[in-house]
Amino acid sequence: MLWTRVQLASMHPHLDPDLCYRAIQTKDARFDGQFFVAVYTTGIYCRPMCPATTPKRENCTFFASAAAAQQAGFRSCLRCRPELSPHLVAYVGTAVTVARALRLIGEGALDEGTVAELATRLGVGDRHLRQLFTKHLGTSPSAVAHARRLLFAKQLLDDTTLSMTDVAMAAGFSSIRRFNDVIQKNYGRSPTDLRRQTAQPVSTNTPTIALKLPFCPPYDWAALMRFLIPRATPGLEQASMEGYRRAIAIGEHHGIVEVRPVASQPYLIAHICFPDVRLLAQIVERLRRMFDLSAHIREIAAHFESDPLLAPVVAKQPGLRIPGAFDSFELGVRAILGQQVSVATATTLAGRLVKTYGEPLSVVGLPCPDPALRAVFPRPDVLATADLATLGITQSRARAIAAFAATTAAHPRFLTDCHSLESAVQTLCQLPGIGEWTAQYIAMRALGEPDAFPATDLGLLRSMAVLGHPVTKAQLADRSQAWRPWRAYAAMHLWSLTPAPPLTQPTKHEVLSA
Repeated sequence: MLWTRVQLASMHPHLDPDLCYRAIQTKDARFDGQFFVAVYTTGIYCRPMCPATTPKRENCTFFASAAAAQQAGFRSCLRCRPELSPHLVAYVGTAVTVARALRLIGEGALDEGTVAELATRLGVGDRHLRQLFTKHLGTSPSAVAHARRLLFAKQLLDDTTLSMTDVAMAAGFSSIRRFNDVIQKNYGRSPTDLRRQTAQPVSTNTPTIALKLPFCPPYDWAALMRFLIPRATPGLEQASMEGYRRAIAIGEHHGIVEVRPVASQPYLIAHICFPDVRLLAQIVERLRRMFDLSAHIREIAAHFESDPLLAPVVAKQPGLRIPGAFDSFELGVRAILGQQVSVATATTLAGRLVKTYGEPLSVVGLPCPDPALRAVFPRPDVLATADLATLGITQSRARAIAAFAATTAAHPRFLTDCHSLESAVQTLCQLPGIGEWTAQYIAMRALGEPDAFPATDLGLLRSMAVLGHPVTKAQLADRSQAWRPWRAYAAMHLWSLTPAPPLTQPTKHEVLSA
C-alpha cells in the first residue's frame, strides 16, 4: 500500500523538490541516478528523463534511491526502466560508510548474511548503519538488497534469454515461487508477461549473455584503455580500443567476460559466459567496479573546479575514470610484481606467472579453446608455496607475493573487511614487502578507495613539475589535502600528463624499508 503524502514528504529532506521537478520537466539526463520521481496517481516511480508525459507537481514525490521508492509501495516504470539507471555513489562525510556498504551488498553480503554482520564488517553498529542508510538513501540496507535483486531480475528478463529458473537464481531469489510472487507484487504481472515477446529460451549449457552496464556520462573509454592495454596480462587478458576481454575464475568455475563501449550511449555492454548463473550478479558487480561505473563523475569534476592547478587539467579530460580490478588478489600481486620495474617488465612477469601457475582455462559448453585466453589467474594457496624466483622475480618480491597470497588464502576477506582507507593501508603495510606506495595503489585500484593517494610516486612529482609547480613528496601530500575525498582521481589526472607514468614503481625507500 502506498504511503500517505504527509509521510512521504518528510522522508527526503536533502532533495530539493522544486529542482527535482524542473529536472523531470526538461527530461534532464544529467540527474539520472541522483533521484527518482514517484507519481501518486499511477503508483509508479521513474527516472528523471522518463519519456512519459510529465505529471502534475502535486502528484509527485521524490526519492533518493529506487529502493526507497519500492519500499514506499511504488512500482518500477516499464518505459524508462529504473534498473538501467547508473548506480551513483557519494563519498562525502558519513556517505563513505554507505558507499562501502553498497559495494558489499552488491557482492552479496546480505544474500545470506545479516545487517548486523554487514555493520560489523564496516566497523559500525547495526543501528548506526540503518540510520545512515535512512539519511542518505531514504531506506534500509535490507530494502536496498531487495531492490537490487528485483531490478537485476527485471534487467535479465528484458535483456537476456535465460530461463525463468535461471533468472531467479541469478538475481538471488531463494525459490522460483518467491521470485514469481515478488515480480507479481512489484510489477502487477507475472515474469512471463514482463518478458519481451521476442525472447526465446536458451539451448546451450553455458550461454553468453549481453547486459548493459550504465554509467553517468561523460566516460573517457580511450583513457581507460590507454592505461589497461600495456598492463594486460598475456594469456589472461586482452585490451584494445575496441574492447576488453579476460578469463575469470570464481570458485571452481571458469568463464570469459568481454566489455565494449557503445557509441553515444550511457552504458557499456558486457558479454558474460559463465556456467553458474548464481554468480552472475557478483560478476556484474565486479565489472562495474573494474570500470568505475558508479562514479558521480560530474560531482568529482565540480570538486576540482576551485583548484587553479588541477581545474584546467580536469577540464581537458572529462570522464576520466580509475581503472579498477576484477579481482583484488590479482591486482595486489600485480602491484608487488611491478615494484621498481617498468610496466612492460611487470606485464611480462605477470604473463609468466599465469602461464606457470594458473589453471588452464576451461569453460563448460565452450569446447573450442580461445588462443588468446589460455589460463585463469593462480589461486592464493598456489602462489603461497610457489617457487617464484624461477620466473625471474626477485627474492624480495617473491617473498612479498608469498606472504600476501598466504594471508589471502587464510583470510579471503582480509582486505574487503577493512572499514576505512586508513585501516586498509595499515593492514597491507603489516605484510612484508608492502609499503605505503604499494598499499595506496592497491587501495586505489583493488578496493575502489577514491581518496587513496600514493604521495611518494615519482610520476606524480614529475607531473607537478610539468604544471610548473615542482614540489617535494611532503609538499605534494599537503597539497593533496585540497583534493579530498577524490585524491585518486586527482592522481589519475596528474599521471595522464606524462607520456609513460611509472604507475607500478614505488620509491626506492619503500622497497628498502618494506
